[in-house]
Amino acid sequence: YVAGLVGIGLSKLFVASGLENRNIGTVKELSNSMGLFLQKTNIIRDYLEDILEEPAPRMFWPGEIWELYAENLEDFKEEANQEEAVMCLNHMIADALSHAQDCLSYMSKLQDESVFRFCAIPQIMAMITLALCYDNAEVFEKVVKMRRGLTARVLVNTHDMEDVLMYFHTWADVIGNKALEAYARGDPTAEDVVVLVEAIKDECKRYGYVDKGEGRSYLNLILWFLAVTYFLLVFSGNIRTSTFYIDSESVVQQAIATITLVFTSLFILS
Repeated sequence: YVAGLVGIGLSKLFVASGLENRNIGTVKELSNSMGLFLQKTNIIRDYLEDILEEPAPRMFWPGEIWELYAENLEDFKEEANQEEAVMCLNHMIADALSHAQDCLSYMSKLQDESVFRFCAIPQIMAMITLALCYDNAEVFEKVVKMRRGLTARVLVNTHDMEDVLMYFHTWADVIGNKALEAYARGDPTAEDVVVLVEAIKDECKRYGYVDKGEGRSYLNLILWFLAVTYFLLVFSGNIRTSTFYIDSESVVQQAIATITLVFTSLFILS
């Protein structure tokens, strides 16, 4: 709740400064989600650091979630409780992801570039951090962080909503793939995560995101179909077409040409 108030307070400051439209100050639910998304991500990532705090542990994970998986929050750091710990972690991330669509909606309303970057960069880093932490037992062994190179790319390359959509869609997809694996193991919240991820990706597309990878996949399929067809023709015997003639003595050369065609085309499409 406190983190949500920070989001609401910042929205009011943006309006008071004249940098943003007054409407931003009225979307309290979206502002609240902006703050909660960041704070929930931080307490998920910092589990071990907080639980080992001296002189007493800092316990920010809500009992309504962790008590479903253990008697004591400290139990998760023990290797013997790793399965329950990861299930609880995934539940926590599912809860955090419930704010992602509100965050996209809020950022889409921002007009000033400096305000946009101030808001967008931490949100992107939060989404990436959740993807790195999801179904990852290392959260209970160390603080899982983004690599410096990735952090630098986010800082340098985030300028507009298109950038945000790309990062949110890409890393939501990473979480979704992990959730499918967790679902196969019987993780109790994995199905909820898959639903949340699809909703986030649909929201990204609603704001204009185009997944270039989907188009590239279709091109790859077409390429492979043509290459296999060509390859079969080569080994089917003597074949005469309008442009070339293949006899039994040129099969090896044509096979090499086929393989070269495939890998060259894939390199161009990658």
